[in-house]
Amino acid sequence: MTYARRAQDARPGRPAISVVAHRGASDDAPEHTLAAYRKAIEDGADALECDVRLTADGHLVCVHDRRVNRTSNGRGAVSALELADLATLDFGSWKEEGFANEAPDRQHEDPERTSVLTLERLLELVADADRRVELAIETKHPTRWAGQVEERLVELLGRFGYTKPAMRADWTSPVRVMSFSARSLHRVHAAAPDIPGVYLMQFLSLRHRDGRLPPGIGIAGPGMRILRSHPEYVAKAHRAGHQVHVWTVNEPADVELCQELGVDAVITNRPKQVRSQLGLG
Repeated sequence: MTYARRAQDARPGRPAISVVAHRGASDDAPEHTLAAYRKAIEDGADALECDVRLTADGHLVCVHDRRVNRTSNGRGAVSALELADLATLDFGSWKEEGFANEAPDRQHEDPERTSVLTLERLLELVADADRRVELAIETKHPTRWAGQVEERLVELLGRFGYTKPAMRADWTSPVRVMSFSARSLHRVHAAAPDIPGVYLMQFLSLRHRDGRLPPGIGIAGPGMRILRSHPEYVAKAHRAGHQVHVWTVNEPADVELCQELGVDAVITNRPKQVRSQLGLG
């Protein structure tokens, strides 16, 4: 019996795999821009993934790298820059030469298209969607603002009503927090226990090979490399009562493997193509 068969037999009637847009539809548009997230929603993504960092003046912005050099026309560490500084930078034109000149009328109507994206603006986009769109937020560590990142994050999510259960018994938060730092996830869990946590893993350590996760965390976030080397991990995590959300799943063979193993969510730069391969779009 294959690992996929064991996983499926253990979880009868499991829902379709959730497709999560990694930094938006980042294969088509510059990562972490409003354009990338709007494209992901148009493409039918079930959830959007973003990385957050805290600026020098206390704003959460969607930027992956510690420095802005790779994804903008500026230089410097996000933590040392204020939001006003970041707002002067172009976070879109680096993706491809033609992006900034593409659809000039639309760009003129939408100045946010290549601007730095705040988490608050992304939350507004999700709230305005005409269907449920979930949001997977990764806290980046280490950072000079350790602890303050999670504090500001929980505060902001609370303003949108995502930290406490609604009146309905079946309510689940559309937001989850991800991190390679168990300490970061514990901070969020202590302040907002109803927000699910995803423990990201680049390598599968001995302490987690049996499917267990740090206390209070219910979702495993292994990299695709782990699934290729340890396909049995998915079934072990499921037997331990955890979901499995895998990153970054772009290649058709990797999508097929995730489907066979019965993972719960795939995080991909190509939500439209992956949904098509899974028969979801």
